Amino acid sequence: MINFLRGKVHELTPAYAILDINGIGYYVGISLQTSQKLSQGSEAFLYTQQIFREDAQLLFGFSTLTEKEVFNLLISVNGVGAVSALILLSSLDIPDIASAVLNNQSVVLQKVKGIGAKTAERIIVDLRDKMLKYSDVNEASLNNVVDNKIKEEALSALEVLGISRKMSEKIADKIIKSDPEINIETLVKQILKSI
Repeated sequence: MINFLRGKVHELTPAYAILDINGIGYYVGISLQTSQKLSQGSEAFLYTQQIFREDAQLLFGFSTLTEKEVFNLLISVNGVGAVSALILLSSLDIPDIASAVLNNQSVVLQKVKGIGAKTAERIIVDLRDKMLKYSDVNEASLNNVVDNKIKEEALSALEVLGISRKMSEKIADKIIKSDPEINIETLVKQILKSI
């Protein structure tokens, strides 16, 4: 079982990283939160979780032990796979996930792509007692879900126009930071002006 990896980031995307460790490239699935803490060409340390399936051996990486723990809690819920767990961790901060679970706010979890009403309810029922320790890791707002949804839709629209996601993502982050209430149309227009 691979417990952690330390190596140079050979390739980096919002969904995965390839770590070069002594000339061997390890493909590691990551969340957006972990992706933002890594930089291509730099040394990185990731806690890892291996998942063995009949058709594949998967490796997931996390910048913090807390993120790995929450990932393992999420995949312990029937109907939540590794990809859904990563999308949840990419869309919501850990305290927000904990808060949604503890306060029975299934609607918050349902805003995350791929999480339906039944799955959200199952997460709440299964993890209510286990999420208490993560509820005050730091105070973060539930607006992140909305921000991410608007950003994702804007980036998808720009990709259709032939503009690379990598180029538009950083610009989108800056614009959303300065105007959290921005709508998709305005965001797309502002990104196009900035390119």
